[in-house]
Amino acid sequence: MNKKDYFLQVFKLAEKKYGEHEKRLAGDGWKYGWQTLIATIMSAQTRDEVTIPVAENLFRKYDSVEKLSKAKVSDVLKIIKSVNFSKTKAKNVVNTAKMLVRDYRGSVPDEIENLVKLPGVGRKTANLVLSEVHEKDAICIDTHCQRLLNVLGIVKTKTPTETEFALMKIAPIKYWSKINRIFVLWGKDVRGRDKKVLLRQINMR
Repeated sequence: MNKKDYFLQVFKLAEKKYGEHEKRLAGDGWKYGWQTLIATIMSAQTRDEVTIPVAENLFRKYDSVEKLSKAKVSDVLKIIKSVNFSKTKAKNVVNTAKMLVRDYRGSVPDEIENLVKLPGVGRKTANLVLSEVHEKDAICIDTHCQRLLNVLGIVKTKTPTETEFALMKIAPIKYWSKINRIFVLWGKDVRGRDKKVLLRQINMR
């Protein structure tokens, strides 16, 4: 079986199990694009269960990107202190809001080259925003995706960026934007590094 067929077989079984899962991830369900971006910046190396209520509190106090751009970093830090690396993220949140207002009239850019120029935004966050906010085809790779795709033998890569580009050659474009959510939910469900265990999890023999 070639890698494309293997990926499709694995993905479709995983989608069958996790596609209708109601669990909310940090990048899901925000009304405005800037909120999706800011919440995703804060979610790096922090559990979604922690990030989501913190983001909700932040957006209650600063209900527009313009207000957030004028916030004091110290005030933002007080709100987001329970996320990991909160001091750095507080600076990135405010500075990203400033750049959105100054350079993009408060809108979220729709090109990855511009997104990764924003403080705290790497390719993972940028691709998620392209997918969630702008409905573009993009592959968002986080640690769960990186681990599972390598354990399953779909890719053999050392970094999320390598995985993203390798997967572009394997996965049909119509599935790109679905990959992150499915594999994140699967990765949260199974912590092991055993291929047989992972495949049993989705009833693949």
